[in-house]
Amino acid sequence: MKDKLETLRSKNPHIHIHSVFDPEFKRFGEVLDIREFQNLINYLDKNTFVPGLGNEYVPHLEELSDILSESTVIHDIFGMIPMEYGYVNGNNSKLNALEFHKSSEVNVCVTPLVLLLAHIEDIENSAIHSSKVTAFYIPENTAIEVYSTTLHFSPCKVVNSGFKCAVILPFGTNMEFIQAKGNHGKYSEFLFKTNKWLLNHPENTRMVELNAINAILGENIEIYY
Repeated sequence: MKDKLETLRSKNPHIHIHSVFDPEFKRFGEVLDIREFQNLINYLDKNTFVPGLGNEYVPHLEELSDILSESTVIHDIFGMIPMEYGYVNGNNSKLNALEFHKSSEVNVCVTPLVLLLAHIEDIENSAIHSSKVTAFYIPENTAIEVYSTTLHFSPCKVVNSGFKCAVILPFGTNMEFIQAKGNHGKYSEFLFKTNKWLLNHPENTRMVELNAINAILGENIEIYY
């Protein structure tokens, strides 16, 4: 892991890349015991594929919920609410957007990847500057909890073959496009999908076409490997 991290740091002088095991990650989440996720990792490794271009996000796959039906880790984090067990595989290398949920999210990294994270407190005057974003390298076979106050979006690949990552959330998250019914709540203008508040970077034209609000200022950070 150390050699890969040092290589990434040398190729990305525009942003400091931490390890997810560094103390800096404690503001954004925590590393979980990986043992309960080994069958999930094996399934995603053997039965899912990285698309030729872009990302593929599947919010819920019933086979994954069967694999994790007895998980005490998920029970302790989410308190037995109905869950969705999905994954994102892809080729992304850029920040593009930042989202948050009114709940934690669990990511299980089948491959190594980088996450670009910020904190909800960094949103000022209905915008955030990309200089507030922190990069974290996560090695393969690592599970993390991402706190509800953490802004995040797609992983970034660090190998040519792309990335694979499980995404575990309260059921219904990301499944339907919705808008706030009023302006109640500090961040209601960013409500984009069920349990998903999204701040877009103007370069991310696909989200612009879906009526996302451009609210990220500065560079659309790219990770090189």
